[in-house]
Amino acid sequence: MRTLFIGCVLLFISTSLFAQKNTNATQAVVTYKFRSNGKDQEGELKLFIKDKQARLARNGVQTEQQFLQFDEASSYQVLNSKGTQYTFKKPFSEYASAELLPGVDTICGIPCKKAKLLIRSNTIEIWYNTDLKIKGSPAITIAPGLGLVLKTIRNGNSETVAKNISYRKIKADELQWPAQWGVMLDEPAYQRQVIESRYMTLQIFNDEQINFGRKTDNPTGEQANTTYHFAGGTVIMKKVKLPSALPGQHLFAELVQHSNGDAYDRTGSVFMVPASREVSFLKALQHGLQVLPVYNARNGKKYQGITATDQYLPPLELMRFFTSFGVGHFNAQAKIKGYNWADSVVYKQDITTLLPSLQGEVWIGVFIGNYDKGGHKASLYFKYYPGDEGEDKNSAKKWMMPVFNTTNLMEMAGQEYGTLFDKDSLTVTVEVPKGVKNLKLRYLTTGHGGWENGDEFVPKQNEIFVDGSRAYHFVPWREDCATYRMLNPASGNFGNGLSSSDLSRSNWCPGTLTLPVEIPLPDMKPGKHLIQVAIPLGKPEGGSFSAWNVSGVLIGDQE
Repeated sequence: MRTLFIGCVLLFISTSLFAQKNTNATQAVVTYKFRSNGKDQEGELKLFIKDKQARLARNGVQTEQQFLQFDEASSYQVLNSKGTQYTFKKPFSEYASAELLPGVDTICGIPCKKAKLLIRSNTIEIWYNTDLKIKGSPAITIAPGLGLVLKTIRNGNSETVAKNISYRKIKADELQWPAQWGVMLDEPAYQRQVIESRYMTLQIFNDEQINFGRKTDNPTGEQANTTYHFAGGTVIMKKVKLPSALPGQHLFAELVQHSNGDAYDRTGSVFMVPASREVSFLKALQHGLQVLPVYNARNGKKYQGITATDQYLPPLELMRFFTSFGVGHFNAQAKIKGYNWADSVVYKQDITTLLPSLQGEVWIGVFIGNYDKGGHKASLYFKYYPGDEGEDKNSAKKWMMPVFNTTNLMEMAGQEYGTLFDKDSLTVTVEVPKGVKNLKLRYLTTGHGGWENGDEFVPKQNEIFVDGSRAYHFVPWREDCATYRMLNPASGNFGNGLSSSDLSRSNWCPGTLTLPVEIPLPDMKPGKHLIQVAIPLGKPEGGSFSAWNVSGVLIGDQE
């Protein structure tokens, strides 16, 4: 009697355990949930299986669809981007192979074997079944041809597990099998399309020449989406219409530059011209430096348009960059075994902080200081990346004001270098409007003077004062310039094995960006304030002199 009872219990357990198993079904929907460190996460994934075909479907709007074709033992990834359909087909045999392991588990009433595979240094444990006619995986990269994968665990803590299997007929609108595949791409080309579909790219300039001696025969008026050349050809400008900012959005500026004949490292700047006051820097580019307000320094020199006044705002610097020694143009002239010179330099920087000022119709410019007929070629892109859902929806409205900029963007038209620091500090009066709080100064600084005693090669302390009190001080210095040797084919080589581009400098290197520092100013309240920048400028020697390019933008929260 006891034996009969135990047998009945085992039969009941077995019947319950495998109640959801259907070895004859060829169509089903498998629903997966996600867990992280043992806790359930939001969202789910569905695997629609119809005979020898399957589709993976995540929550929300997806630009890419993923399919499995078991007759062909291949996966298909299909992307719809900007009106074009792209497809990448990959055989199951090209995915990572699974190592079968001892151990079993039961998931949704289905007995599963265990296996393991490695993908990009991640250990993936998987539980799968090979007895069923339905097949598939919650990720096309994880054992798509092994059987029906019902559970995966990545690195012991990130879990995807089936929570339900519904054996039923799959409708055509659920499978969504494409009638045609569109443009077939190989994997590298397809992955690039996928990545670029996730954000918006706005091209500002395309392979524009920035050189000296160009006849500046500009179009009449102020036409939109047309490139203008100023300051002998060393400044290019364009009026563009930028999109409105979205909550949580990130904006990156990307500049691609190569030499078109100039062998030297040069100062470069990407900037926007404020147009909210009576005088703008654009007017100086169009009509001459005489339209700009003058800063009278104690050394007797007059500096044009470097500080904010009631009628004028200096250019808003978005990105400070430095060209390398001759990348691209001089590669073939500097052949060294094992030195694989880059074709160009790509400078890319997050400028989201400045996004509030980069909306609507604005003038964007690029400057590269050079006296070379061939000069440089440059392309500029603004790349807009969406934020996470709900990100920064309640962020404060920003107030922004360019306060100073000593980079002489019109150098080749006679604008004075930033040499005022020899006998003076840079001093500017600003007025913070009511309702502005949490102020900070976005400060950019680089030292110049290209001989051994020049400020380019001598560390100098920068001090920022607000209303007479020192708010910040540091020594801007770069010691990593040798990292960028492959960007500098025309760099001079010294007898000790070093190259000119290897040398440490005052906050810049040939072929790099210079990043700003953000200086909190918690004591700055609405009203008038005095901001000063002090730098101990080195003394000139013969015809050589030092200068500092500094720019500052006040940023605060607007109530």
